[in-house]
Amino acid sequence: MGILGGALNRRDFNRSLLMGAVGLTFAEGASAADSAPAKTITLGVLSDFSNVFSTSGGKGLVVAAKLAADDFLKANPDANFNVDVIYADHQQKADVGAAVAKQWYEQRNVDAILDVVNSAVAFAVVEETRKHNKVALISGAGSAQLTGTLCTPNSIHWTYDTWEVGHVVGKTITERGGKSWFFITADYSFGKDLATSTAAAIKQAGGSVIGEVKHPIGSQDFSSFLLQAQSSGAQVVGFANAGGDLVTSVKQAHEFGVTPTQQIAAINANIVDIKSLGLEEAQGITLAEPFYWDLNDSTRDWTHRFEAAYSTSYPTLHHAGIYAAVTHYLKAVNAVATSDGDKVVAQMKKIPTKDGLFSDGYVRQDGRVIHDVYVFKVTSPTESKSPWDLYQLIETIPGDKAFRPLADGACPIVI
Repeated sequence: MGILGGALNRRDFNRSLLMGAVGLTFAEGASAADSAPAKTITLGVLSDFSNVFSTSGGKGLVVAAKLAADDFLKANPDANFNVDVIYADHQQKADVGAAVAKQWYEQRNVDAILDVVNSAVAFAVVEETRKHNKVALISGAGSAQLTGTLCTPNSIHWTYDTWEVGHVVGKTITERGGKSWFFITADYSFGKDLATSTAAAIKQAGGSVIGEVKHPIGSQDFSSFLLQAQSSGAQVVGFANAGGDLVTSVKQAHEFGVTPTQQIAAINANIVDIKSLGLEEAQGITLAEPFYWDLNDSTRDWTHRFEAAYSTSYPTLHHAGIYAAVTHYLKAVNAVATSDGDKVVAQMKKIPTKDGLFSDGYVRQDGRVIHDVYVFKVTSPTESKSPWDLYQLIETIPGDKAFRPLADGACPIVI
């Protein structure tokens, strides 16, 4: 039947997204216990299944959540619960995301919401989560405000954030000679946060930002933005956007001849973005990620399992982040024997993170997950040995150096 258990074809899958959610019950192999589980833990994957982030997130997130649930329950046959997964498309709208979260919590008995790519949507969902004392496991949304002024006792921020990626990439490129920057920035919370964080790192490293232009999400024509970047004379054109917007803007930058006279900084690029661009256009890009499929035996083994279930793509950091977050969440639920959000999150902060995909780490008091971050350079076509051999490791940044210091975030729950 395959890992998506419900055996939905593409037409049914798309129809289900329009309806709001589809439940996936994982009965096979869910528990080795002889008696029926006393409780069902329901996880809601609320993300982008149809727009610019659907490849880096989308159905792969459901696969990752399912893998995590299966692996946990097989390793813990005495766990007194089963796991269901439902999912919905928030359509990149904060009001839709909040409405789905409210309906899930009040009518579907959802215990935790996962991913929530798009920071504006994540802010709304986190607030609903706090009101209902549930859990938000954020992987796709990047705004560092989620562990700053908008942190809550009910939310965990996995994978990456704008402060981390902006500082790592901005510092690395500036110290290697890219001193003057012009930003092409997505005009919503994530893009603005990413540009601000990167600019701070650039200035700390002795560089400067000489201009910026903002674009709406889902833009198809970047010509006017690229002409402004070219006329600025900046050494580096920094794209503070993500997903389909990032791919489209970088491709058009090549068409407009931005390179080789100016360096392209795809600040928040990930593996599916690079794959979509192709190595001819992407080679030499510097990027930072906490997960890459070819880091070690554990990441390679998990990637092959993921690919067997989801042949569309190798896993992104967001897919890996959901696997890790669900694994850690279920450990906490099992330990405290309740799904009350504040109690589960408190337990998640007590136990170390260990999932085989990210470096071993911990959940900080503000909800920020601390793990190592890797600086990569996109390889050239002649150096690549296989279709997904895309990165060369340049540097490993320890987690306590990669993420914003706890004292600088102004998180109201930090004592």
